[in-house]
Amino acid sequence: RQKEALASQLKLRPRQVEVWFQNRRARSKLKQTEMEFQYLKRWFEFLTKQNQELQSEVEELRALQVGPPTVISPHSREPLPASTLTTCPRCERVSPISSRGAGLINTTTSTNNTSTTSAHQSRPSSAAA
Repeated sequence: RQKEALASQLKLRPRQVEVWFQNRRARSKLKQTEMEFQYLKRWFEFLTKQNQELQSEVEELRALQVGPPTVISPHSREPLPASTLTTCPRCERVSPISSRGAGLINTTTSTNNTSTTSAHQSRPSSAAA
């Protein structure tokens, strides 16, 4: 009905009105696609530049050839390589992995002048695996 009313007002055939609206929708969709393309192109260029910067930073860091991180043992005051350390998930303390006890860590906590000692199994860290 609207198409026929517009066609009579504009002195056109209903098919011409229909085609005009189809073309309008197609142009609108094409314009939206072009805008999305430009946005994605700029985003791609930004990410490419950022990736290149990060790769050059990685190359610089690899060129430094820094040894593995170490932690000083609280008992012997000697450095321990990271591959022999694990982090206790409950108390978040770094401790050496012992062959006996399979990584059991003893922790002592004190609350209100009372102390409790507990032993719990720590999970090996990815560096220890």
